[in-house]
This record gives sequence, structure tokens and C-alpha cells, in this order.
Amino acid sequence: MSTPQIKIEKHSSTYWSATFDHPPINLIDPTTIAELGALIGEIEVSPELCVIVFRSADPDFFLAHYDVLTDRAVTASMKPGPTGLHAWLDVLVRLSRAPVISIAAIRGCARGAGSEFVLACDMRFASREHSVLGQFEVGAGAVPGGGPMARLARLAGRGRALEILTGAGDFTGDLAERYGYVNRALPDAELNDFVEALARRLASFDKRAIGETKAFVDEPTLPTNEELSRAFKVYLNSATRPETRSRMASLVARGLQKRSDLELHLGAHVVET
Repeated sequence: MSTPQIKIEKHSSTYWSATFDHPPINLIDPTTIAELGALIGEIEVSPELCVIVFRSADPDFFLAHYDVLTDRAVTASMKPGPTGLHAWLDVLVRLSRAPVISIAAIRGCARGAGSEFVLACDMRFASREHSVLGQFEVGAGAVPGGGPMARLARLAGRGRALEILTGAGDFTGDLAERYGYVNRALPDAELNDFVEALARRLASFDKRAIGETKAFVDEPTLPTNEELSRAFKVYLNSATRPETRSRMASLVARGLQKRSDLELHLGAHVVET
């Protein structure tokens, strides 16, 4: 299965990989969400699948962020998924709860919704030299919409979650590892081999044992649907505020959504709006 933005490789019945390939910088848009929804639907019903690895074809951008030029009305009106949540939240919740281990092999930038996606994966491994994570939304006047408040508070603790979210800065792979944002940061030359070895190890195990064990870990660690839904509604409102539109327009004028220095160093540039 391959889609315009996501290339799927089924290495075996127990191990798949998915590569994001949406030039110029792997923005997330309604099509990305629809393709992820379809992929997760297939993951959920695959009888033998144990592990899926998400990668990027672009070494500079894993998933840049949501496409801020998408009509907000289109985003707000996207059809709910099987969970009854907005399509983006539905993708994240179903990925987190699927009886399959999801691994993000992060090389390049993963900010905003890109960060929200990797946080929804079960494991995150980052290139030490070539990865940047962050939630820049507060710096642009908005509230993050895909639940990073709930997920980061559980992973990094309250103080560090607030630093990441309200500071709106960039976190290198090493710092993200120290904060619990990712499982580990590895030398870039070792990232692929490490993730591949772990994925193949998991793929050799019993699917039922993996799924049942993951379900018990999910109970105390994953946010509730209601938690995520409330935050998403606040995000939609915050994105329409005049001051947020002004800050976003300034960022776009200075290179947001283009292959630019601003996108590569967005955490530094949001303070200049």
C-alpha cells in the first residue's frame, strides 16, 4: 500500500514501515490525515502485524507541522473518525491504542502537529545530530491542538512540559532525550540500524503478548478522549484570534512553510513576530 504522501513497505506480515514523502517540507494537511486514517485502519485489522516504523524521506523534515494555510473551516469540519473525535485526534488516539508497536525514527524537524504525531507513537528514537522537536504554537499565539499538553506532562513531568509548550523553543535530540520527550537520541549513523534491529526483534515476538502488554501500559499513561477533545476545541478558537492570525501571517511572510532558515530554526524565529 502506498499513498501520495506516505509510502508503505510491508517487509513481512509482522513488520511494516511507513515513509513520509510530501515535499517541500512534509507539512501535515487534510490529505495526510486521511491517508494516516486509512493506514491505521489497516494496522488495526492486520492479524499478524506486531510493529510499524515511521520515517521521513526528507532528512531535514520528519513532519514539519500542520499546514497553516489550509482553510480553517476545512480543518474544523473534517469528518470524525471511528472514535467520534475530530479526524486528527482520531488518528492519534487510534495509533496510540492499536495492538501494534509504533516507532518514530526521527531525523529532521518534528514540530507542532509533527511533534504531536511522534508523541502518539509508542516509541521515539531521534538522530542526535539531525533532529529537532518542538511545540511552537504558543509562540504564534495559539494553543496546541493535538494533545501534547496531556502527553508531555505524562512523559516529561509538569515543569518540563510547560517549558516545552509555553517556551515554544526547539529541542535537539540530546535535550529531548534528557527531558523524556524521546526514548533515546542516537548518533545519526546508528539510528537506522538501531531502529531496524529493534523492529525486527519485536516482529519476531507473539502479537497477542505484545498487544495485551501494551494495553496494560496504555491504561495509566494515555490521555482520555475527553481530555484531548477539550484541548482541540480551544485550539480551534485560538487559531481564529486576530493576534494569532497576525503572528502567523508574519511567520508566513518570513518563510514559514517554505524550505527556509525560519523553518529550520523556527523555535528561534517565533520570538521575532
